[in-house]
Amino acid sequence: MRTSIRGGFRSGAPTQSVVARIGGDEFAVLIGHILHDSDASIVAERILERLSEPFEFEGRSVFVSASIGIALSSTGDTAEELLRNADTAMYRAKTNGRARSEFFNEGMRARVVSRFEVENGLRKAIEERQLVVYYQPIVSPGDSNIRGFEALVRWNHPERGLIQPGEFIPIAEESDIIVLLGRWVLRESCRQMAEWQRTFPPLRSLTVSVNVSARQLCDSRLVEEVESALADSGLNPESLALEMTESSIMGNAQQTLATLDRLKAMNIRLEIDDFGTGYSSLSYLQRLPFDILKIDRSFIREMTAGNGSLDIVKAIMQLARSLKLEVIAEGVETEQQQCRLHELGCNYLQGYLFSKPVDASAAERLCQETGESGFVSLASPLVTTDGLGS
Repeated sequence: MRTSIRGGFRSGAPTQSVVARIGGDEFAVLIGHILHDSDASIVAERILERLSEPFEFEGRSVFVSASIGIALSSTGDTAEELLRNADTAMYRAKTNGRARSEFFNEGMRARVVSRFEVENGLRKAIEERQLVVYYQPIVSPGDSNIRGFEALVRWNHPERGLIQPGEFIPIAEESDIIVLLGRWVLRESCRQMAEWQRTFPPLRSLTVSVNVSARQLCDSRLVEEVESALADSGLNPESLALEMTESSIMGNAQQTLATLDRLKAMNIRLEIDDFGTGYSSLSYLQRLPFDILKIDRSFIREMTAGNGSLDIVKAIMQLARSLKLEVIAEGVETEQQQCRLHELGCNYLQGYLFSKPVDASAAERLCQETGESGFVSLASPLVTTDGLGS
């Protein structure tokens, strides 16, 4: 790094520069006497270029990458403020793909403040029970009977009302808050399903699917938390399905396999969510003890567009049959999609054709109204008034 910043940018204007290690793998570079923003970019590119070359260490080639945040003196009045701004820009560079540089701007400051408010608000929301679980029905394609529900969290903010998950889940996933949030959703979903099954005997065959994040999968307490949620609610393990994405599974495949094996031994159903959009290793997919595969809504939406999505759906269906997995198609919105998926042998459907996610009382009414005749008994699919998707 010192070599990358040697030499002035203009004749007669020597560069006064300092390179310091802040701690861990973080370094600070102070450059003086630059005339243009592009001068800072040139230094950042030099550093990235030098770091991209392999380092020889104990007979091995070691490769290192870096993310660089740049804060100009005009963005802060003190050294502490400049370092904080550069740090903010660095995290922005990491978010945008790493091995790159980003300049700090006031928009970043606003995003940091907003993120801080969301994180603090979520912790308070968990403590003060501002969170609510919405339920979207999962139905069989032939008779349109409800076979289960997917549990989807909503934040009932005291001032803003219901907040869409897209506003807070990505922020929660970048910190330990997603573990706290996931634990609460798991316990509440198990409690609600157990209550329904006790109150309405015909609902005893229903299942509830709960999403599990990558951070939860890496948490050594996950299995114990699932056991606790089942024990406290009295829910039969066979009535619970845990749903996870391809990318969260493949992040730490060996540890994930051990965790999933323990959950499977408890007779819990395991689902792969958004299949087809990640980077699954088929060898691992064969080893992992899954019961259900969910086809991503993007393929279902384009299934009748004649652009190859139908062939992808057919291929996924064939793969699932080969691996003895059941299939859920999510994002079903038309009767044409329903009929086609039924013809292909899809086991379950989920989507706005039947219902948007609804709160617990509406989900209960939905079960009573559909009864044994399924959604064909309704004049039109039930919809919510909050305008929120899954």
